[in-house]
Amino acid sequence: MRLVTFAPARGAAPRVGLIRDGDRVVDLARAGAGAPFDPRDMVSLIASGARGLAWVRRAGARSGKALPLAGVRLLAPIPRPRKNVFCVGWNYVEHFEESKVSKLHEVEFPAHPTFFSKVPTTVNAPRGAVPLHAGVTSQLDWEAELGVVIGRRGTDIPETAAARYVFGYTVVNDISAREVQKRHGAQLFKGKSLDGTCPMGPWIVTADEVPDPHALRITSRVNGVTKQDSNTRCMYFRIPRLIAELSAGTTLEPGDILSTGTPAGVGHARKPPEFLKAGDVLETEIEGLGLLRNRIGKARPK
Repeated sequence: MRLVTFAPARGAAPRVGLIRDGDRVVDLARAGAGAPFDPRDMVSLIASGARGLAWVRRAGARSGKALPLAGVRLLAPIPRPRKNVFCVGWNYVEHFEESKVSKLHEVEFPAHPTFFSKVPTTVNAPRGAVPLHAGVTSQLDWEAELGVVIGRRGTDIPETAAARYVFGYTVVNDISAREVQKRHGAQLFKGKSLDGTCPMGPWIVTADEVPDPHALRITSRVNGVTKQDSNTRCMYFRIPRLIAELSAGTTLEPGDILSTGTPAGVGHARKPPEFLKAGDVLETEIEGLGLLRNRIGKARPK
């Protein structure tokens, strides 16, 4: 299933929907009584587990009316996460090596994953305008990433059980302010946490529809020019290892988001370096999961 958070009209309150027939949205708030979750809240659906998903399947089958996808406003699937977005640094070997060459970091490839986070206000819609943050940064950079959405509460999760804690997958771009990273001791948090710098979506694809999350093509484009083109099979730390290490002594909860690192091709490592400018269109795509299309700076007038 493909699950979205959307607003059916300008000014309307967000609600959760099911994509049907590729280009229609079933409004779960209007799909009948008895939902075991709040149909206005994706995290509530995620927390309802198998019971909630079974209700959604039945609702999608029986609901005769669905809205055209082109006529609604898609929000990030989880517009305001209850926690920071968990992120992984340098999880593709080629990206790690290009970052060493560009002097963004000086350490050897780690024995354990590098974790950091982005604050909830970074989350942006799949078609949202990304703020330029002029005066704060002139080095906004792209990072296409596979996002993992946690479906169950767990602590100290073993690698062998990690797949049971995954609700689904989404597309993320971990847009980063490079000189802000360096300015704050080369730590990642501040340079990764500018408002609107985590476009996400366009939906969550439930785990049952992704047979192998480590076999997906992942790409980013700026103004139609391909910048990153890789495959999630190139991850150094795979998703079960990431979940096991992140959950060691730290409770993961339904709706938590783990962004799993970016492949080579980021702007700061290019020669000469390239950064996003006002008016640029950033596209982020993962095979089978969907496409983000974000304009940098002010949104184009309608």
